Amino acid sequence: MKYENIIYEVKESIGFLTVNRPDKLNALNAQVIDEIVHALGEVKKSDDVKALIVTGSGSKAFVAGADIPEIQAIGLKDGMDFSRRGQEMTRNVEELGKPSIAAVNGLALGGGCELALGCTFRILSENAKLGLPELALGAMPGYGGTQRMSRMIGKSRALWMMLTGDMLDAQEALRLGVANKVVKPEELMDVAAETAKKIAKKPSLAVKMAIMAVNHGFETDLESGLFLESALANVLLGSQDKTEGIAAFMEKRKPIFTGK
Repeated sequence: MKYENIIYEVKESIGFLTVNRPDKLNALNAQVIDEIVHALGEVKKSDDVKALIVTGSGSKAFVAGADIPEIQAIGLKDGMDFSRRGQEMTRNVEELGKPSIAAVNGLALGGGCELALGCTFRILSENAKLGLPELALGAMPGYGGTQRMSRMIGKSRALWMMLTGDMLDAQEALRLGVANKVVKPEELMDVAAETAKKIAKKPSLAVKMAIMAVNHGFETDLESGLFLESALANVLLGSQDKTEGIAAFMEKRKPIFTGK
């Protein structure tokens, strides 16, 4: 697939997905979402890509919501399909089986905020802001924002954001646990890449199992989560990577992991 609205490239086992519409503040439309979904499929199936960094082009916006004219044209007939396609995008990034890092370089509003919430981690520039302002347009978050934000910061805080339109600045996002780190704008991509490389050194199967245990166990009861944890831990205990990891530790050398 030829990408017109995003840039996807791989450097040193790290995938970089950049929404590239700076003149539109990297706003999402149906074509952009299709391209992101396709690129996420490339990331998922590639054994060479160990982690993904998602960001926006330019210095003003990560992704500043959706294209207003496109939303204006959507009615009851197509609205649910439109929302479900956006949810597919955020679900796919959440379920890559590989860590994803949102490098938020400016405004992350509406669908952009929802895309960032779907990522495993969020590293914010000091000038970043996150918001879910759709209610002001007579709409509402439809790409997972009502669910992920409320799970992340609690129902009352999430509803405050949606109903008032107030945005989270970088420091408030860090305090609430939405952001993992806040850095200077010029350091953002370097810190994101360093984080991705640190994770990429870990065995990919163990990383995948840990993400699955947390993502799927978080919403269930403790006993079911513990059962899932044991099942996934059992997979790793029988893996070649575990054998190699322990052998390398005992022999005081760097391990060579195969993802098996």
